Amino acid sequence: MQIGYVRISKTDGSQNLDLQKDALIQAGISPKNIYEDLASGKKDDRSGLASCLKALREDDILVVWKLDRLGRDLKHLVNTVQNLAKNNIGFKVLTGQGANIDTTTANGRLIFGIFAALAEFEAELIRERTMAGLAAARARGRNGGRKFALTKSQIRLAQATMSARDTKVSELCREIGITRSTLYRYICPEGKIRPHGQKMLNS
Repeated sequence: MQIGYVRISKTDGSQNLDLQKDALIQAGISPKNIYEDLASGKKDDRSGLASCLKALREDDILVVWKLDRLGRDLKHLVNTVQNLAKNNIGFKVLTGQGANIDTTTANGRLIFGIFAALAEFEAELIRERTMAGLAAARARGRNGGRKFALTKSQIRLAQATMSARDTKVSELCREIGITRSTLYRYICPEGKIRPHGQKMLNS
């Protein structure tokens, strides 16, 4: 069975889904099997895509109008399609730059293999540039890495406060000026210091 996915894109001015839906229906996909999102492709919480991927079964084919409707970026796109392939689910693009991609055919798999190679090449270039930048910074006496969001005194304060059973985490975070996820990066819910917090205390 073919299942379609459509998404609005601000980049090409397509503020409604009619063109994409018409193309998918013309390709033989039932309207009830078309999932949609009105959010940006860079957002993680695309409920339509999540429902679409959940609905796919072995030997189904996921069909999109254009390649950029599916992926936030090249790496996300490749990972998504590779996960489909592991479950024997095909992927097909109707038009645009990815129109030759149809992983149910040998030629389509070859084309997508090139995309996968490009994604790996892109990731390697980013890694090399990052390492080169860190090396250059170290040569100038600067060390790279994540900056600490809490001071040593704030960590000790958070540790003591979190140890008390009646502590409201939301109030503590508001007082210190951090998010809950940042707090838990340093301190466990029961008040124990995590490795990231200990690293700060030892610095």
